[in-house]
Amino acid sequence: MIQETVIFVHGIWMPGSEMWLIKRHLERDHDFDGRIFSYPSVSGTLDENARRLADFVLGSGCAKVHIVGHSLGGVVALRALATVADMPPGRVVCLGSPLAGSRAARHLNEREWGKSILGHSLQEGVLDEAASQWAGDVIKQRDVGVIAGTLSVGLGKLFATFDSENDGTVAVSETRLTGLRDHICMSSNHTGLVFSREVADQTAAFLKRGEFLREH
Repeated sequence: MIQETVIFVHGIWMPGSEMWLIKRHLERDHDFDGRIFSYPSVSGTLDENARRLADFVLGSGCAKVHIVGHSLGGVVALRALATVADMPPGRVVCLGSPLAGSRAARHLNEREWGKSILGHSLQEGVLDEAASQWAGDVIKQRDVGVIAGTLSVGLGKLFATFDSENDGTVAVSETRLTGLRDHICMSSNHTGLVFSREVADQTAAFLKRGEFLREH
């Protein structure tokens, strides 16, 4: 039995294959075993996708399971931990996840065509009731770290004007959650978070020790 593994959870509109590079970095450079979880990010509801993830985690048979979620994937990960009992221990890293809502998604949702492409999970877990409203117990029970991007280049700027640091899709302030074990900002846009070697190294550091790397 593999004792420890990392599950990678993609964001909205993505197939999961984009998580392959960060998975490879953690396996090759940091000796983790990685698995990619794919889910219907638009058609599935938040709780349906959380249950799918929980079944995937529990089906791994691993004694310790870490989760790395990009964007909506981080919200789905926290929802699974908040709603499904008996999940194995492990740390969570959210990459650019809108844990306190999303201005860009809110503005897109105001367009009739926008509602359909945002889908159920984002509507329920970001707009209707953000993780900041229901993930408190998860934050208390396990180490959760967030990496936020500060390179303001992304599709979110087509729908919203940001007045603070952001990754082009999600504002840094929208990634913060009271009680997080650690939070760090890096020079990356939203999509680039899953392709950056530096982000992968920081993710590995948090999974191993519960805090990100900082110069002293």
